[in-house]
Amino acid sequence: MTSIREVAKIAGVSPATVSRVMNGTANVDEKKRQRVLEAIEKTGFRPNELARALYKKSSRMIGVIVPDIENPFFSELSKAVEEQAYRTGYRILLCNSDDDPQKEMMNIQMLVQMKADGIIITTNCDSTSRVLGDCPIPVVVVDRKLKGESGTAFIEADHYKGGRLAARHLVECGCKNIVCLQGPLAYSSGRQRYQGYLDICEKYGLKEQHVNCTYDYEAGRRAAGELMRRFPDTDGIIACNDMVAISVYKELTARGRRIPEEIQLIGFDDIKFSRMCTPELTTVSQPIREMGSLAAGIIIRHVEGEEFLQENVFDVKLVERDTTRRKKEQKK
Repeated sequence: MTSIREVAKIAGVSPATVSRVMNGTANVDEKKRQRVLEAIEKTGFRPNELARALYKKSSRMIGVIVPDIENPFFSELSKAVEEQAYRTGYRILLCNSDDDPQKEMMNIQMLVQMKADGIIITTNCDSTSRVLGDCPIPVVVVDRKLKGESGTAFIEADHYKGGRLAARHLVECGCKNIVCLQGPLAYSSGRQRYQGYLDICEKYGLKEQHVNCTYDYEAGRRAAGELMRRFPDTDGIIACNDMVAISVYKELTARGRRIPEEIQLIGFDDIKFSRMCTPELTTVSQPIREMGSLAAGIIIRHVEGEEFLQENVFDVKLVERDTTRRKKEQKK
């Protein structure tokens, strides 16, 4: 690998002059500048990015920490962050925490040491939320509302409205025995969606019925089995996310239950798989791409000293597809 000293020797200048040309930190005589540029092109010299980051106290890098990269929601969110970062001259470093507080902490420390310009994180760990308040670089928390003053800014969808939309839609489809596959109540998303479901049950005089579930595919299959044992008369199911809804569909059809003829099913998120599977999944859509783009944008605005909103709550909407059917359609 070519060093800055070799470039300087070829150009007939000092290493400091090469550095000034590359960083634009001071005026350099035009003839010398041209010689440096020609030497760089000739040798294919590329600076040590970590060294530049330490010198400039900026790496033009954004760290992204997610709890489960296998969850398509986080994959799509990370892609949106990367696209926005790339458009503005930044890169991302993606970290998977596995919901492990220790691993999450190590990722945060690594990103700080690497002079990342900011961190975008989805975390479920209270211990991490306390650390974020003292983080020396900007932090944007996405999809989870944490306790206390954690992070620089916060982004989520309206989970409560989503829970109401899902439950009300099943009521409008004629469902009388609606079961909620309840996301973890330790997460703000799980609490708010469940509260939306509860309020619709109260409004229409329906019995509350739920099965605890986490946000992954295998948990959905296990929850579907428990649901059938505990609530055999179920005619409507609200899954805690789309991957769980897809696994529930697979488990119920394997047991001979027809969807939506016997049981109607609705997910949450509107990941790409929800419209790629057959039948296509009715779901509550949250704007994943817009949330990811905004998260990257906030970090960049913070770096550039521009204003941004600290609290950002996106609207959600119902997307009707094949796993639910309204009353009028049922009569045809």
